[in-house]
Amino acid sequence: MKRKTKKRLGCAALNIVFILLCFVTLIPILYAVSVSFSGAGAALSGNFSFIPADPTLENYRAILFDEPFMLWLKNSLLLSAGTVAVAMLCGVTAAYACSRWRFRGRRAVLRVLLVLNAFPQVLSLFAYYRILRLGGLLNSHAGLILIYAGSMCVFAIWNMKGYFDTIPIEIEEASRMDGANDAQLIWKIVLPLAKPAIIVTCVMVLITVWNEYLFATTFLLESDYYSLAGGLYQLQSNDYTRSWPLFTAASILASLPLLLIFFRIQKYMVSGLTAGGVKG
Repeated sequence: MKRKTKKRLGCAALNIVFILLCFVTLIPILYAVSVSFSGAGAALSGNFSFIPADPTLENYRAILFDEPFMLWLKNSLLLSAGTVAVAMLCGVTAAYACSRWRFRGRRAVLRVLLVLNAFPQVLSLFAYYRILRLGGLLNSHAGLILIYAGSMCVFAIWNMKGYFDTIPIEIEEASRMDGANDAQLIWKIVLPLAKPAIIVTCVMVLITVWNEYLFATTFLLESDYYSLAGGLYQLQSNDYTRSWPLFTAASILASLPLLLIFFRIQKYMVSGLTAGGVKG
């Protein structure tokens, strides 16, 4: 009984510590939410409070109807969807090939990709600019999608290869013995087993593109092409029209789609589908 009591007290104390840590990390977000419902001078006042003195929805109304927020949202959705499609199409196929086929130079290619991806992307900023300019893709979503997909494809290859390596080869061999051809093996066996890793990789690529700032503000030169990152920058670029409550409202609205997607795929973050596949 004493051991059980000590164990329960230890678990309770550990949970309390975790709750406090979560609250500490949420303080900036909670304060941003409070500022988004406040007036124009609330962020510059000396009072710190999570409850706004005069709550208002004016900031959300202004960002949705007075600013081109929906255009920025549409552009971000286009960039994210295009990048996820291209990066995953190349990444999944290349990862499966590197996992299952033993061709010459496989390890060297993987290592070179990993080394190239280790360098900061800002080093290639000028080269990207020259390539897009020569190709006529400057100030276009297609050019930015190619850049995003090229950089995220390396992450997708390594992430998916690690998952494909955990899928027992016996499952594929048994499917071939049952008469499955290559297309059936990929679409009905391998991809369903790899569904959790595919979904998580897609979300990681989506989050990276959604929050990317440097390339979006460098290669998109006209306001009609701005993503959410570029649009939020424009809100704060002018000292005379800068409004922190408006900026925080726009930031919260920009974060909501990612939060909804994350909550939807939360179960896949910890799933071990290959273990279940072996038992099945």
